[in-house]
Amino acid sequence: MRTLIKGLALSLALATPGLADPIVGTWHAAPKDADGSLYIKIAPCGGAFCGTIVKAFDTNGAIGDYEHQGKTMIRNMEAKGNNRYSGGTIWAPDTDKTYRSKMEIKGNTLRVRGCVAGGAICRDAGSWKRIN
Repeated sequence: MRTLIKGLALSLALATPGLADPIVGTWHAAPKDADGSLYIKIAPCGGAFCGTIVKAFDTNGAIGDYEHQGKTMIRNMEAKGNNRYSGGTIWAPDTDKTYRSKMEIKGNTLRVRGCVAGGAICRDAGSWKRIN
């Protein structure tokens, strides 16, 4: 009986949704036109994915008291297949505005875009690199 229970518990643990999704992890966002960068942790939230700022850097290194640390930057991104994500929003700290967003993973790079006009016009938010 114990063996059966252990086997069932292991099967349920391996079947947990979201754990194997390629977007889950911590990403280094370093925009080309900025003096700093961010670490963004993306994780499941509800039936979608959200990203939170976990660390900030300027030209001198890590910023210990970054005002937006812990803020949710990405909300409700939905997996669309083929490592593409959309349907959610991204908040841009440099403009303090929120945009619709589209994302695509290629290897360990996440291409991020913020969009307006229903997604017809998009601004490249850079290519983020996976750090874990």
